[in-house]
Amino acid sequence: MAGVPGGACTRRTALFAAALVIALAAAVGAQAAPGAPTRVPLPSIEAGAGERCVEDTAFMRRNHMELLRHQRDVTVHEGIRTTRHSLANCVTCHAGRKTGRVTGERGFCQGCHSYAGIALDCFECHADKPAPPMAEVTR
Repeated sequence: MAGVPGGACTRRTALFAAALVIALAAAVGAQAAPGAPTRVPLPSIEAGAGERCVEDTAFMRRNHMELLRHQRDVTVHEGIRTTRHSLANCVTCHAGRKTGRVTGERGFCQGCHSYAGIALDCFECHADKPAPPMAEVTR
């Protein structure tokens, strides 16, 4: 490469690019390792009270907010009330055994939202614990 204009610069650029590719590959490999320790502890949440969730766990982690928004729109704008993807149904199933709520330090919703750094504002208006059964309400 002697005598080629920018030869040393090109070599340095190639070495830098190779080092960058190796560093990125190592970072991806470290992230992909199952069971590898993380710097931030994963949230510790209880399983739901039901036999299984209304949707697959991975799907719910990624899409629960879209389902809740759709449910809200169908209920508010069209007057159609169903329970499959309703917030009340989620709360009924996922309320903690000790607290009876989905919020709080170890609450189902609060645990994941705190871990992900996402505001949990649903419960500024909605109840964070299941409604009592009708028999208890009429007493």
